[in-house]
Amino acid sequence: MRDYIIKRLVLGLVLVISVSFLVFCLMYIMPGDPIDMIVNERVPADRKAELAHQYGYDLPFFVQYKNWCVRVLHADFGNSARYKETVWNLMRDRIPYSIKLCGWSLLLEMLIALPLGLYCAIHKDSMIDKATVNLSLVFTAVPSFWLGTLFIIIFSVKLGWLPISGYQTPMHYILPVVTVTLSSLGSTLRITKAEVLEVLNEKYVTTAYAKGLPRRTVLYKHVLRNALIIVVTLLFMSLPWMITGAVITEKIFGLPGMGSLLLNSIVVQDMPVVQAVLLVIAILTVFCNLASDLITGILDPRIRLALSGGDN
Repeated sequence: MRDYIIKRLVLGLVLVISVSFLVFCLMYIMPGDPIDMIVNERVPADRKAELAHQYGYDLPFFVQYKNWCVRVLHADFGNSARYKETVWNLMRDRIPYSIKLCGWSLLLEMLIALPLGLYCAIHKDSMIDKATVNLSLVFTAVPSFWLGTLFIIIFSVKLGWLPISGYQTPMHYILPVVTVTLSSLGSTLRITKAEVLEVLNEKYVTTAYAKGLPRRTVLYKHVLRNALIIVVTLLFMSLPWMITGAVITEKIFGLPGMGSLLLNSIVVQDMPVVQAVLLVIAILTVFCNLASDLITGILDPRIRLALSGGDN
């Protein structure tokens, strides 16, 4: 297990370095000069040359990359060309709004999808099972921007029950949280159902029933625990996006989170912000993937034994 963890850490470090290089290349892949994103087009060429020297854009490419990595290690992602503020301050101010939105959405999704997926698997092909699966397919197929707009029209414009946009009170988060939850609920529910159906056919479940264990004990201690392995992986892979926000939903409901920051920065080609957000996503994805592997090893002894080479 220790060798596996070291191997995954080394692989994760290589992935982060590779992604950081690709993210840094974004500034040079985009059309135009990086200085043109900072100053007005009427600025004289000699002044642009001074700024290029000041920001280090006249240095060789790999020297710029090395200097950028050193600054990133000190949490210095540069300055935003649009907001005229450090990128770190911009992200620090917006991360709490994205955590509120995606954190509550993820919690609500798990509270609904896990027990409902277990119920649909146990009562397979029942009316409730068919209705639930078909309804989840509908919500999965519907785009989040259309669903959010529909909720605004019904509950805010027509009925006047909830605010259209904003973030001042918990009431402002109801529609965004429901929109994000319904958009991602279907996949988690169907995966949970499929995993439970697979586990129900395992021999150790039959053995548990043969020992005379209560049905509730078998379902929750043996069936659901093993079915949660794939769900735990999905949960951990959702955490990076919990930090970086739901891009479309934040834009629709006017939430100043990381998603809206990323979208606005892409539109105006504010490359320092785009680079920082994408790098944060990559780093969180690597570490969450490693954490999910460790948790699944704890939940399933077979995985733990396989990772340790069959030794106890």
